[in-house]
Amino acid sequence: MSTTFARQERSYLGLGLAVAALVVILDQVSKWWILSIMQPPHVIEVLPFFNLVLVWNQGVSFGLFSHEAEIMPYVLSAVALGIAGVLLTWLRRADRWFVALALGMVIGGAIGNIVDRLRFGAVVDFLDVHAMGWHFWVFNIADSGISVGVALLVIDGLFNTPEKS
Repeated sequence: MSTTFARQERSYLGLGLAVAALVVILDQVSKWWILSIMQPPHVIEVLPFFNLVLVWNQGVSFGLFSHEAEIMPYVLSAVALGIAGVLLTWLRRADRWFVALALGMVIGGAIGNIVDRLRFGAVVDFLDVHAMGWHFWVFNIADSGISVGVALLVIDGLFNTPEKS
């Protein structure tokens, strides 16, 4: 039985790592693409409620903790790396594919944004959703991975009922 459990645990770890890698790749390729078409920065209207626009986010989600200090990208990267490490430990213990999927999305998103902070000193955001004159936060694929992954973890926490021994 322990061999089956170990094999099952590895498969969930592998799933989570694969999802994390996919999020990082999609995030970095999309940022490379947006930087290549947004020179000089401008707005590209895609749909009546969706634009592409280049924004350099020096803070964290929604621009929080934005600061001009030269060391800030390294501080934020270190914090994100620490959080990703904790989530990786959780991923190693994940006993369901749903949790591994969600954790992989969050880890991949964190790593995608860390890469930006270390390369550019800020995160490349470019997805602009708006309605009736209101523009919501500009975000990227990594942010989407983090947000969807966290939402899935919350859903799992609210609706998953543990099996009784």
